[in-house]
Amino acid sequence: MNKRVVLAGVLGAVAIFLWTFLAHMALPLGEAGVRQIDNEQPLLSAMQSTLSEHGIYLFPKMAPGMDQQQYGQKIASGPSGMLIYFPKRDFSFGSALAIEFLTELLQTLVAVWLLSLTRIGTFGGRVGFFALLGLIAAVATNASYANWYGYPLLYTSSYMLTTWVGYLCAGLVAAAMKIGAPVNASPAPAPTQSRPATAAAGSH
Repeated sequence: MNKRVVLAGVLGAVAIFLWTFLAHMALPLGEAGVRQIDNEQPLLSAMQSTLSEHGIYLFPKMAPGMDQQQYGQKIASGPSGMLIYFPKRDFSFGSALAIEFLTELLQTLVAVWLLSLTRIGTFGGRVGFFALLGLIAAVATNASYANWYGYPLLYTSSYMLTTWVGYLCAGLVAAAMKIGAPVNASPAPAPTQSRPATAAAGSH
């Protein structure tokens, strides 16, 4: 991985980071499908008295011996869902931003490196390469979570769009830096065909 590829990866990560910051802070994409709980104190008190450890909790509980059909009937007749619970959380916004940037840097470095292995020589082709990778990244987890855990369609589609547009931003950077084909590429000269030895001897 040469310096140009690494630089494109770093600049692409910065482009994704700026876009996601804009999407969450200035646009409604970051909060789409997410709601606040009114009159939350009774629920918080119930959680404090019931749950003691940080983790992911599915409810209602699937009792031992219960099959999928029985559980399906149970959730069809009452509340169900998934809860990420912290008894207490020492959250640092700065650390979360740093980790977010590092994950985006890893993604863009891999994506730019893959692009550098191709012979895509056009601006649109390079952006299209990133658009395809972004579509894969957007669908990979978001669609599965919506399918299995019932994530709201608005939330899922908003995060898929945010991810995809982020890859497009990184793709614009990589395309502008002409990753994917040699900068000074020139066609190889056509091979010259030598005369047969017998023909050369007969000419004397």
